[in-house]
Amino acid sequence: MKEYSSKDIRNVVLIGSAKSGKTTLSEAMLYEGKVIERRGTVEGKNTVSDNTEFEQTNQKSVYATPLYAEFMNNKINVIDAPGSDDFCGGALSAFKVCESAVLLINAQQGVEVGSEIFARYAEQYNKPVMVAVNQLDTEKANWEHSRDTLKEAFGKKVVFVQFPVNPGLGFNGFIDVLTMKYYRFKDENGTREELEIPAEYADEAETMHMELVEKAAEGDDALMEKYFETMELSIEEVRAGLSAGFAKGEVMPVFCLSAKKDIGVKRLMEFIINVTPSPEGQVSKTISGDEVKCDPAGPVSIFIYKTSVEQHLGEVSYFKVMSGTLTEGADLVNPETGNGERLSAIYAVAGDKKEKVSKICAGDIGCVMKLKAGKTDVTLAAPGQDAIEHMIFPDAKYRCAVKAADKNDEAKVGEALNKIAALDPTVNVEYSKELRQTILSGQGEQAINLVKWKLTNEYKLNVEFIAPKVPYRETITKVATAQYRHKKQSGGAGQFGEVHLLVCPYVEGEPAGNKFMIGGKETILNVKSQESYDLEWGGKLEFINCVVGGAIDLGFMPAILKGINDKMTEGPLTGSYARDIRVYVYDGKMHPVDSKEIAFIIAGRNAFKEAFRNAGPKILEPIYNVDIMTPNEYVGPCMSDLNGRRGMIMNQDMDRGFTILHARVPLAELYRYSTTLSSLTGGAATFSMKFADYQPVPADVQTKLLAEYAAQEQEED
Repeated sequence: MKEYSSKDIRNVVLIGSAKSGKTTLSEAMLYEGKVIERRGTVEGKNTVSDNTEFEQTNQKSVYATPLYAEFMNNKINVIDAPGSDDFCGGALSAFKVCESAVLLINAQQGVEVGSEIFARYAEQYNKPVMVAVNQLDTEKANWEHSRDTLKEAFGKKVVFVQFPVNPGLGFNGFIDVLTMKYYRFKDENGTREELEIPAEYADEAETMHMELVEKAAEGDDALMEKYFETMELSIEEVRAGLSAGFAKGEVMPVFCLSAKKDIGVKRLMEFIINVTPSPEGQVSKTISGDEVKCDPAGPVSIFIYKTSVEQHLGEVSYFKVMSGTLTEGADLVNPETGNGERLSAIYAVAGDKKEKVSKICAGDIGCVMKLKAGKTDVTLAAPGQDAIEHMIFPDAKYRCAVKAADKNDEAKVGEALNKIAALDPTVNVEYSKELRQTILSGQGEQAINLVKWKLTNEYKLNVEFIAPKVPYRETITKVATAQYRHKKQSGGAGQFGEVHLLVCPYVEGEPAGNKFMIGGKETILNVKSQESYDLEWGGKLEFINCVVGGAIDLGFMPAILKGINDKMTEGPLTGSYARDIRVYVYDGKMHPVDSKEIAFIIAGRNAFKEAFRNAGPKILEPIYNVDIMTPNEYVGPCMSDLNGRRGMIMNQDMDRGFTILHARVPLAELYRYSTTLSSLTGGAATFSMKFADYQPVPADVQTKLLAEYAAQEQEED
């Protein structure tokens, strides 16, 4: 492979709904770029990108695969991203290293929810998007519907560079209104002839050409001025204007394709080279807010956006050179840890094809094998450089608990889960001490099913996926007092400690009072010290010392606090963590010889336990903000389902033909919600969820939870 400079590189990610033809397009691009001699098919399980057993068996992409094509003396790096939102991590990682995106639209469906989702991700990451309407050769291809839904979804940004001739089974060409040529294809290998536009299409082509020229003129003030003077622009000027508008995200060019028959692929690649931005001069941010310019002469800095474990190769780290020129044998440093790495060999990559190269220039993409710590989202750089800003991924939408079918395999399952999660930044694994479960979370049930498949087929482990427990909290609703004396005599020195305390609810912003009814009498407590603690599981504990007259030595207060903290981890109702409580220690007793720290830990713990039980304890449950984006026809079923989940719909918005429902829903009601929503809407809706706060459970739910906890304790006894 020849060496490419930054200005001769283009990095694009293929995005779109499942079945839009991204893998087929990438195969055609590799064919046109002479990387492969014949194109594979998804059905034939022989494509370059979908090369894992799971992808071939299920005939869908689940990993973002880096590829390249050498075309017109340029190198186009292509990342074929999965079409399911469950595997959105691949596309989001690709946005980190690509300057632009190609959004594929299935001509049989037009703009789908998946199209909207990935276009929104691109907008969120400030990546300009061009559109390729694919599968125009199919019987149900509908160009007019695709065109109309594009305009409805993306508005004035849409500009048509081409329109098809004979869409459907007879599709064999298109009119290109940039070059004003009719491209007709002789075979299914991209062989084309350039013809004059037929008379029956001349008016439509002229109208669309003028729209394209006007859109190009809007991208540059000088071009706009010339257009007003002459009412025309040259092809080079149109390209320059489109390039300026595209880079700013103000232009969304639309192309016509049959990736399967290699119709339009070459023109798309030509446009990518002529119009889309190269990485040269692009700027990335570091974690400290500084800028790193994509400059081949700068200090070396690479960003690892993906890792995988590949048969016969081991762990492979995929990276983009953010700055400088990387050479084989380079010694780099992780700026965040200070650990060094030697990149003994570096490769250009097209799926499972790796070609060893001696250097990779700034802006280019490559891979390296068997790094010590070359994980996803890691920067390796020359000494003294800062780390590139980390990637941000959506909060998980699906949670489940994982347990080994054989208890002897628990350690193996945990180790395997951690290895799997390290390869997908949207999959998280943690052991919850609170729930005593291993919790697996991801973007949807498909992602979780892939983890299960890996555990079963690659690691040969038998596992069960079950509903996770809910991290409830407990608090109190009224004032209560209690006292406890711990006295123990065992031969020599004994143990003695007595604690009197009062508990009441802690409410943010409300000052601590000092007047209470204690033992039937109104009592004013003398506050000597007041300490507030943020609990690691959320909420507050306020500890107030009101002991007077030396009843308890000040040195025993930390022991009493420790006893209370111990009991806060095990509420009396369901054994959940307690929160938002004020504790006043107002009296007690000690012994000059037998009082010890352990005695006051025990006394404090038991006094708090008794007071908590008498203070109107209440179970709190986690509430999540849930946003559902759905086509309008499914709003009713979605709202009805939310009501059945104890959800509260707060409001709703309209956005580009979709309704967005904003609701508050208890976490306990969200298990497998992604699956239900997909079933309700035929896969047309999507959602996001984020923790909001804790709220008291309804009385009937509390009664049910108390009964379940009592039965569980009895079973354990």
